[in-house]
Amino acid sequence: MMKNRFPIYIVSKGRYKRRPTANALEEMGVDYFIIVEENEYENYKDVVKGKVLILPQKYKNEYDKFWNDNDERTGPGPARNFAWDDSIKRGYDYHWVMDDNIEAIERYNNNMKIKCKTSTPFYIMEDFVTRYTNVYIAGPNYSHFCPANEGRKPLYFNTRIYSTLLIKNDIPYRWRGRYNEDTDLSLRVLKDGFCTVQFNTFLQGKRATQTMKGGNSKEFYDIEGTYLKSKMLEDMHPEYAKVIKQYNRFHHKVNYKPFKNNILKFKENYKKKQVINNYGLKLIKVK
Repeated sequence: MMKNRFPIYIVSKGRYKRRPTANALEEMGVDYFIIVEENEYENYKDVVKGKVLILPQKYKNEYDKFWNDNDERTGPGPARNFAWDDSIKRGYDYHWVMDDNIEAIERYNNNMKIKCKTSTPFYIMEDFVTRYTNVYIAGPNYSHFCPANEGRKPLYFNTRIYSTLLIKNDIPYRWRGRYNEDTDLSLRVLKDGFCTVQFNTFLQGKRATQTMKGGNSKEFYDIEGTYLKSKMLEDMHPEYAKVIKQYNRFHHKVNYKPFKNNILKFKENYKKKQVINNYGLKLIKVK
């Protein structure tokens, strides 16, 4: 098993009774931090194996909600900014931040999705990203976007990365906005000419939006639906994002084609290797 080089943070709220991401990481033998509201600290501390961190209030007070309105709700952005700063204080060059409703990390190969039992997938994605100077965000695709009966490229370049993100710490951005903050962060990176990498070789099995209690579902979508989250992204990036109605609810549609010429740049000291490296991964049957 290859341990991840960079710290992993879970941002969680109201989900201490059902903890998909924490449970998945614990099953994989992965150490993690989980960031929670102060009033829920004891609830989480008693049930998770990871280190529980309390979100400082100043991250909420100083957060850029993007819309200048009277709505004080912030969403998960302040906790994500805290994770970013905390990882820098601990001396890391990158950090992972994950949603709290991810049930598995899967290996996707030969049209098979195999649940991973070790931390090696994180190490492999880190190994790829750290070859380059200008890959600012990376992460695995959603499992439901890669059906087992369809082919997929091993990697997608210069698209949105969300829910499980590996972020370069010294880039000049921070989370903002009450909704769709991961798409906003990806677009800001791409608009400035830098790169993102989405892995299909590894996938995240994530619960669909509004199918699990707690988090943003309780705070936003159960009350107001999905129009405002799509509208905010359109206001942030009107040249690339539009509100559409599909499948009986509002979505956002983003045009990523203008970023196809953002080219990954190798580090000067990186030497390409011609051998195939499976990083010790083996496919085994388990009961």
